[in-house]
Amino acid sequence: MNRHPKSEKTCKGAASLADDVMKACARLAQFSEVRGETTRTFLSLPMRDVHAFLTAWMQRLGMRVRVDAMGNLRGVYTGQGASDPRRPRLMLGSHVDTVPNAGAYDGVLGVVIGIALIEALGGRRMSFDIEVVAFSEEEGVRFGVPFLGSRAVTGQVDDDLLARQDKDGTTVAQAIRDFGLDSAELSDAALSTDVRAYLEFHIEQGPVLESLGRKLGVVEAIVGQSRFRLTFHGSANHAGTTPMRLRRDALAGAAEWMLEMERIAHRTTGLVATVGWIEATPGAANVIPGESTLSLDVRHASDHVRKEAAGIMMEAAREIAAARGLTVSEVMLLDQAAVRMDEGLVARLRSAMERVGEQPQLIVSGAGHDAMVMAVRVPSAMLFLRSPGGVSHHPGESVLPQDVEAAIAVGSQFLLTLEEGSSQSL
Repeated sequence: MNRHPKSEKTCKGAASLADDVMKACARLAQFSEVRGETTRTFLSLPMRDVHAFLTAWMQRLGMRVRVDAMGNLRGVYTGQGASDPRRPRLMLGSHVDTVPNAGAYDGVLGVVIGIALIEALGGRRMSFDIEVVAFSEEEGVRFGVPFLGSRAVTGQVDDDLLARQDKDGTTVAQAIRDFGLDSAELSDAALSTDVRAYLEFHIEQGPVLESLGRKLGVVEAIVGQSRFRLTFHGSANHAGTTPMRLRRDALAGAAEWMLEMERIAHRTTGLVATVGWIEATPGAANVIPGESTLSLDVRHASDHVRKEAAGIMMEAAREIAAARGLTVSEVMLLDQAAVRMDEGLVARLRSAMERVGEQPQLIVSGAGHDAMVMAVRVPSAMLFLRSPGGVSHHPGESVLPQDVEAAIAVGSQFLLTLEEGSSQSL
């Protein structure tokens, strides 16, 4: 049996690489804007430390590394032979920004696993190039708009986006300049025609895989999202002198509607609906609330189901308001379509799982990811790793070493399935 001599000498096993991945995530978690926690927003100073750490690792593996005009760190591991613009390219990646007081794995884990897969090759060159991208922004924390990194790569950045300001009045364009980059060169960040597929590794950020006793899950779709702001309008009045039967309490109406919204969501499999923020005015203990404003977030893998459910919820709000002598107004803030992952890539991931002895498990992502932005331009897929306790966006977020080992094994087999089919696979 023929063996690749360099791989025989230098290739690390999945268990050893999993240990490296865990250590790398722990180290990257220390690069933070806030001492004692992990908080790292778009092009903040700690992002330079992240770039330096990942760049050193990539360069040790013989990758060409650059930072594009949106601050995405990109390393390319070239395939066999001389540079060929016709050679296809697989892109691996995720994001390296965080929410405030985050855990150590959301986003970063996918970037580090991508680099680990290059190291697992042990110097072997494939028939295609592999690019690992660390997106500069996905969470939407600094500027209130998510996916800045992948938007740039997919050519979805306009002047309005560059003009958005953070809480200090700094625009996106100025943040780019402050980092030593030039927004006029954003066109160079866009995908080249040789990129044929995108694969993202990510923690699930939920409890489904753990409840099923599975280490990994192949994402078949990312849910669509509807976001609204609702305001119930009533009449403020004295809390002591106004009889209950004569009140037009906006907060009570909002509370009744919240419970009805929950009942509606329970009736539809896979539907989730959340009120995450509510405000009552005038906001005094001895005054009946005259106005109550709240958020609504509705998600489902089917856009039809999501939109129908949101419509039912809006009608319920109007009925409850009318019965209480209130009025209600609504503003749609987001209508994000659901995104299905590429069927061919999903099939390859399932096959790769079977090859390493992991039972394939399809799963729907309830959270948004860079893969849904990338899927607009290039066939995309995701592999989820189990989230112990379903905890994410929290310092208690974790991942199990054996799950990381399994993900690396699956990723390596995925690369082999592409190699076996040569360039026709991409």
